[in-house]
Amino acid sequence: MVPAAGVGFKAEHFAEALAAPAAGLWFEVHAENYMVAGGPRIAMLETLRRHRPLSIHGVGMSLAGSAEPDPEHLGALKRLVDRFEPALVSEHLAWSRLDGRCFPDLLPVPRTNEVLTRCAANIGRVQDALGRQILIENPTHYLALSDHSWSETSFLAELARRSGCGLLIDVNNVAVGAHNLGYDPASWLQAIPADHVGEVHLAGHSLDAEGTLLIDSHDEPISEHVWRLYEQFAARIGPRPTLIERDGNLPPFADLMRERDYAQNILAGELALAA
Repeated sequence: MVPAAGVGFKAEHFAEALAAPAAGLWFEVHAENYMVAGGPRIAMLETLRRHRPLSIHGVGMSLAGSAEPDPEHLGALKRLVDRFEPALVSEHLAWSRLDGRCFPDLLPVPRTNEVLTRCAANIGRVQDALGRQILIENPTHYLALSDHSWSETSFLAELARRSGCGLLIDVNNVAVGAHNLGYDPASWLQAIPADHVGEVHLAGHSLDAEGTLLIDSHDEPISEHVWRLYEQFAARIGPRPTLIERDGNLPPFADLMRERDYAQNILAGELALAA
């Protein structure tokens, strides 16, 4: 995929997304919303795919869980990937399944050698099933976990080295975690190996009811702080496909495109410098 900026696709914006003239524009969808055999969702996605590149982003594989990936879920993902041939496929470094139950959260894990081995093996199973590399997204943090043996950035780098996966760096997740746990987001991003980064996510966040924790809510415009972090990150690693995410308080499509165009201008500047 050309290192351009894309937008998370929402069905409410179908007509405008189809008509958008922006060069390089692409769309990302959540895999679990399209794991069906047919119907209007699939028809809509097939039409969109004929006009624009797609990225498929999973949120339910539970790669950091104690069990291997669920065979039915993995089979449904493979059918979706085979059908739409997306430019990128990604998942979260998190767990969301336990003893056959699914949880509506992407839960973090302690970064131990045991967890590293388990995650690398699960990523390998998914990549083998799909016949392609996937990208792994860094989690959002709200509470400090104990028993870490690795820093988060070294854990991600080693996970990519062992499994052959790429990294999807969500800059908003970094900013939210830095605020909540008290680390420096710029230093975190500086420590990520550029060669492993295949995609970047940008989103908005909000404060919790107590006004202390930041929440990765995806229901606000991207903050100035996240934009500045992204500019610095892009300047170091070079242009990468960059997604604008919005899942709540959905604004008009034109508002999302303004954020997309801002990201695209940053990428175009980095491309010009590299030329």
